[in-house]
Amino acid sequence: MNTPADSRPRTAATPVTRRRFLAGAGASAVALTFINPALVRGAAANAKLDIGLIGCGGRGKWIARLFEQHGGYRFAAVADYFQERVDDVGEAFQVPANRRFTGLSGYRRLLEQKLDAVVIETPPYFHPEQAAAAVDAGKHVFLAKPVAVDVPGCATIEDSGRKATAKKLCFLVDFQTRANNLYQEAIQRVHAGEIGKLICAEAAYHCGPTWEHMDQLLRKDPTNPEVRLRAWGVDRVLSGDVITEQNIHALDVACWVLDARPLRAYGTGGATRGFVGNCWDRFAVIFYFPNDLVVSFNSHQSGWGYDDILFRAFGVKGVLDTHYFGHVTLKAKEFHSDAQVPNLYQTGAAANIATFHDQITRGECANLTVPASVRSNLTTILGRMAAYRNAVVTWDEMMAANEKFEADLKGLKA
Repeated sequence: MNTPADSRPRTAATPVTRRRFLAGAGASAVALTFINPALVRGAAANAKLDIGLIGCGGRGKWIARLFEQHGGYRFAAVADYFQERVDDVGEAFQVPANRRFTGLSGYRRLLEQKLDAVVIETPPYFHPEQAAAAVDAGKHVFLAKPVAVDVPGCATIEDSGRKATAKKLCFLVDFQTRANNLYQEAIQRVHAGEIGKLICAEAAYHCGPTWEHMDQLLRKDPTNPEVRLRAWGVDRVLSGDVITEQNIHALDVACWVLDARPLRAYGTGGATRGFVGNCWDRFAVIFYFPNDLVVSFNSHQSGWGYDDILFRAFGVKGVLDTHYFGHVTLKAKEFHSDAQVPNLYQTGAAANIATFHDQITRGECANLTVPASVRSNLTTILGRMAAYRNAVVTWDEMMAANEKFEADLKGLKA
């Protein structure tokens, strides 16, 4: 999701922070080459796909540039609650005025258009409903993380992924780390046993205040429903709170490396930064995975001086050490590999955009990112529930509770 800029000094561990990078995210993008023509729906693989963008905020407009620079897409419709946003993006990508849709149900009018695929970049609360409607409308889906804010939403996404596969549609979730070859190769080595049996692991997501501009906006008019929608990042129902909306990057790597879901979690947390929204800015959770593996997780989004998104796994023969904007390092008795990760926020998204085009044109609809993303999303929800309760919560208890977040959308135009 969209994140405000950061003007702090860079640390040695993270030469370019995720938050700092976003300040100039629209300035450039990685050029990608599309090769290997094929036939799908009677169109050559190197032909442009007509796509619609649902969510025209900062992240939506930024990623639209990457789709444009790929060369295999053409924006044919856009939707957002706010008129000025659809007009801004519509003008930037030459979308006709009659294909710019607004209001809460604007995405439904977009889905009535002749489109090959949709890109969903709205607040996470809306993802399950919008993705399900897109699949029902016969569109391929490119979905931002997190996929949902609650357990029922995750179930909806999982069901939509299965439906997409059955309908020969592609459904890709945009986790950048999973698209990076350094992460892929290192984790393959871990799965092959090259650092031995895993002993324990740790994950973290540290940065300064995020969503300050939303806090300032909400302070001026806290009862205005449209202002609350604009300030979705400080609303736990619309965002899922920071452990789900942003910390999921670190916890997704944990679930990927361990190839499992936690059995239970114990957590705590709170708020220090003084924002008017109801999100927390720090979490500390112990996750208990199968085979007696414990992952300690902590995060904060307050204070200054250190940024990192990391995961480490310790084995009897070595260690895996990964950083979203830093290095991926694998140290073992027999080998040592260490490489700098590029601007992953950008290059990972660009790689996923290329993969999405390739899967659509080849008709590859296994949609393997969906179950993995749902598992990671549920892991964040387990940690959030345990932290809110300051207690141990099991996976089965979380699933049985099936807690649903309900947003107050009264006063918003349909």
